[in-house]
Amino acid sequence: MEDKKSSLVSGSLEIRMPVLLFVSILFAIFAVSLSDQFLTADWEQLRSVGFGSSILFPVKGNVYPLGHFTVSVTIGNPPKAFELDIDTGSDLTWVQCDVQCTGCTLPRDMLYKPHNNAVSREDPLCAALSSPGNAPCKKSNDQCDYDVEYADHGSSIGVLVKDLAPMRLTNGQLINPNLGFGCGYDQDYGGMQPPPLVAGVLGLSSSKATIVSQLNDLGHVSNVIGHCLAGLGGGFLFFGGGLVPSSGMSWTPILRNSEGKYSSGPAEVYFGGKAGGIKGLTLTFDSGSSYTYFNSQVYGAVEKLLKNDLKGQPLKLAPDDKTLELCWKGRKAFKSVSDVRDFFKPLALNFKNSKNAQFQIPPEAYLIISEFGNVCLGILDGTKEGLGNVNLIGDISMLNKIVVYDNQRRQIGWAPQNCNPPPRNEASYGDQ
Repeated sequence: MEDKKSSLVSGSLEIRMPVLLFVSILFAIFAVSLSDQFLTADWEQLRSVGFGSSILFPVKGNVYPLGHFTVSVTIGNPPKAFELDIDTGSDLTWVQCDVQCTGCTLPRDMLYKPHNNAVSREDPLCAALSSPGNAPCKKSNDQCDYDVEYADHGSSIGVLVKDLAPMRLTNGQLINPNLGFGCGYDQDYGGMQPPPLVAGVLGLSSSKATIVSQLNDLGHVSNVIGHCLAGLGGGFLFFGGGLVPSSGMSWTPILRNSEGKYSSGPAEVYFGGKAGGIKGLTLTFDSGSSYTYFNSQVYGAVEKLLKNDLKGQPLKLAPDDKTLELCWKGRKAFKSVSDVRDFFKPLALNFKNSKNAQFQIPPEAYLIISEFGNVCLGILDGTKEGLGNVNLIGDISMLNKIVVYDNQRRQIGWAPQNCNPPPRNEASYGDQ
């Protein structure tokens, strides 16, 4: 799921949601969990206990001004690197395809070139990707097509293919599995000007056919995803449970009827350490959304809390700044959130179905400084953007935390974390 500041496939709405659920395997991971010794996401301590044979992706990007976080994966023989947006809110993994192409904005040498390697409709992988009610073609030799649409009016149409995906594990082993992924030949960016220079989407939802679920079925990796997005940009992404901290984590169960999304609740909003009178929220953790989105009722209540608390502070509304919905200006331009954090109280989401599971959102996890030197609220009204009653926790509110999506135990966890620097023995991808 993605917002208009960062959308890969379009930008006329603030976020994107797939309405047709498809998923593909882009690469495989051979991961062996570490022993029951103390584990932490701190890089120095990780080095001291050893990585085992897990795989770790260095992350690029930021919330503002880029508006997306990406990882580089390699595909093909010879291998070529593709920069893909990390999206825990969608199933489909696809790359731009070097064929007669609509909406392919990257240079031709940065596109994926197919070579008669389309997956047929009878392939079990195709059946796993089909949405309910989507009848397969009658001819067994028909290729497996996909057509995914997003709420920001963007879309990707393409065909499922299989190819080699070489990668080097953190124990030094090189694997080269033949795996499936989407080859997109018709991208609609929804009028975004200009589209970001990324090659596709890395879909990481919790549906049964998703990447990590299928890798788990193959015995390569436990069905666990984790990311740590740094406030100043960068961070890391990992697969498998070996790098999950053994202590200090807060956990909340994934709702049974979450339809592949990482949703939990009910939760209550706290402001400045006190209950804000906003209860019963269902929240979805979505790395494909740069910002956090509340429905109109919740957004209005949070906006009121903030505005009332700012009375008497040297901040004035800045309606001319259209960076986000709500911005304030000071006596002089602000350079960083640290300049204004004392004016704003922390928010928190208290999950009622879990003991001590409170998701802290300090000012630096809900504010940005715009290019005009104003401070803007990184929480947006999702109802205005066509999300209905959905509430999303986006990248901005997950900064400087390790966030873990444990599909084995059906739970989501988090803990404060320094997400930089990357490890010295960082895995290399496609390095022969």
